[in-house]
Amino acid sequence: MGEHPYRMYVGTLSFDLLLGDVRSLKEKRSVVRPIIAELQRKYAVSAAEVGEQDLYRRATLGVAAVSGDAGHLTDILDRCERLVAARPEVELLAVRRRFHGEHDD
Repeated sequence: MGEHPYRMYVGTLSFDLLLGDVRSLKEKRSVVRPIIAELQRKYAVSAAEVGEQDLYRRATLGVAAVSGDAGHLTDILDRCERLVAARPEVELLAVRRRFHGEHDD
């Protein structure tokens, strides 16, 4: 097969979060859901809690975005990372970024 007539880039972020004064899964949801909703609303990304669902004070959030422009995608991921890092109710312990370009398998 030849070159595709389009370019597609997929970027993902995985955030490992420590939550503040949270004593139940219900309280945890009240912290995590607004962050996910803001990411989706501001940047039109897919976002979800993807790990640590059974722990009150830890959360893993996943974010994914698709673009035809690598620079635009990098900018979106940077903005998402800054948004989560700036939230006072969580501490960002780690973030992992993956970037898939058109020549990746």
